[in-house]
Amino acid sequence: MSDKDFREFDPEETTADISDEVIEEVTGQNNKNNTDSENDDNEKKPTEFCYMCRRPDTIAGPLIKLAPGMSVCSECMQRTFDSMGSFGFGGGDNSKSNVDMSKMPNISFLNLGSLFGEGPKIKNAHGPSSANKEEDRPAPAIDINNIIPPHKIKAMLDEYVVGQDYAKKVMSVAVYNHYKRVATGTMDDIEIEKSNMLMLGPTGSGKTYLVRTLARLLDVPLAITDATSLTEAGYIGDDIESVVSKLLAAAGNDVERCQQGIIFIDEIDKLAKKKNANQRDVSGESVQQGMLKLLEGADVEVPIGASSKNAMVPTTTINTRNILFICGGAFPAMDEIIKARLNKHSSMGFMADLKDKYDDDKNILQKVTVEDLREFGMIPEFIGRLPIVFATESLDEDMLVRILKEPKNAIIKQYQKLLELDEVKLEFEDEALHAIARKAIDKKLGARGLRSIIEEFMLDIMYEIPKDDNIGQVIITEDYIEKKGGPRILVRTMGMIPEKVAVQ
Repeated sequence: MSDKDFREFDPEETTADISDEVIEEVTGQNNKNNTDSENDDNEKKPTEFCYMCRRPDTIAGPLIKLAPGMSVCSECMQRTFDSMGSFGFGGGDNSKSNVDMSKMPNISFLNLGSLFGEGPKIKNAHGPSSANKEEDRPAPAIDINNIIPPHKIKAMLDEYVVGQDYAKKVMSVAVYNHYKRVATGTMDDIEIEKSNMLMLGPTGSGKTYLVRTLARLLDVPLAITDATSLTEAGYIGDDIESVVSKLLAAAGNDVERCQQGIIFIDEIDKLAKKKNANQRDVSGESVQQGMLKLLEGADVEVPIGASSKNAMVPTTTINTRNILFICGGAFPAMDEIIKARLNKHSSMGFMADLKDKYDDDKNILQKVTVEDLREFGMIPEFIGRLPIVFATESLDEDMLVRILKEPKNAIIKQYQKLLELDEVKLEFEDEALHAIARKAIDKKLGARGLRSIIEEFMLDIMYEIPKDDNIGQVIITEDYIEKKGGPRILVRTMGMIPEKVAVQ
């Protein structure tokens, strides 16, 4: 700027007498100062968003602070007051001036979890927002062209589960038909019914392990729950809808994926009708009746992240039409019911069978019928919604030995891996494996008892190995299992064959 631009200002001088360069430079400097001041204000005051409509304060206007970190715009606050007025808590014309704060509804009307943004988020929930975004929905989890055929499902189960060929075949066919039904919906307007299953079997025979392995191979969400905790609605315990809520949690709160999952209800035999009819059976027959619509297929309102519904927990609607239900139980005393039925018509005459003919039949549960289940205490309506009924085999000594060493994650392989980390090789003699199987049969725990038996005699070995770096190999013998001797331990030697040492 020239020196004449800094001359004294004359009030009588008009703006026309001031040069255009001066006006332009002064105006630009003022605009720059205003812009800098606005930037400073923006840096000091970050943009806030309304918790209800998610609009910024630059659009919605000044926000009303209700709590630290929570602000609501005036429009959302007014709509809240209007909605309360429509329920009779405000004035007759739903105006803000007529809102009676003394009649404010209690906190049960508010979902604090979603209000603070801390509640679980529901994916793919049906609503106005999702209806307008069809392109954002993920592809269906089950594709008719990618459904694994039954023989391949059974082959995959064979890698993890020993024996139980009939049970694996039944489950493979049922799951294959079920997911064909899910993928196709209807075929020529013929609706295919669900392939829900009822699985019987003694404890430790692999019922839960079969279902867990099946769900992992199919990559579908799985929920495992016990029927012992279920009660009729209104009583202390888990509501019937809680089984679907667990499946929703297993699916990552994804509604679409949850509606194509598997629910395994264990200990289903505990829901049998009680013999004493003088008191209300809130955890038996009532639960069976409450599960009828759940098994058949219905829209169920389930809580999110909780086992029971209340005013503080958000809920969502799940359709159970395409959810596969598998019920399992040991059904104690069922063998006596089956024996009584089999011996009822052949107890007298020349062609009569001996009453103890079926006493040594370890797989008598495979002869179960619907009449036997009704005699046990299951109501006909419940049995009718579980059309596929089968039983697992009892485990004998040879099957237990195979369980110890053949599956991919066999128990022996687990311990061999643990000692391998210490650079020690672990081996089991065949006689030792049979001794372990005999002990498990004596305990009547099935395959579940194998781990406890091995853990008992491996305790001292796993305690001593880290103390001695010279141990190179441990061989478990039958005498050690029978507590008549010790294992054989091979000690590392430099350039020589390992020396055999017996540890008592």
